[in-house]
Amino acid sequence: MAKKFKITNQVRTLRFFENEMTQQELAEKAGVSRQTIMAIEAGKYAPTLELAFRIADAFNCPITKVFSYEIKED
Repeated sequence: MAKKFKITNQVRTLRFFENEMTQQELAEKAGVSRQTIMAIEAGKYAPTLELAFRIADAFNCPITKVFSYEIKED
């Protein structure tokens, strides 16, 4: 039986609490495009582990506060 992982994130919420940081500001801090941040927030793109850590670093918080996952059985 295969397992599926659903990755969720709190990027939008964290941006709001960081003085309403824009997607562009976060993108610049993480070294990616604004479109990448948009896709991550929308759940359409799961970032690489390195990018996930860079995003967490931009918020000065642990990666587990930004990203989480659910395991679903097929």
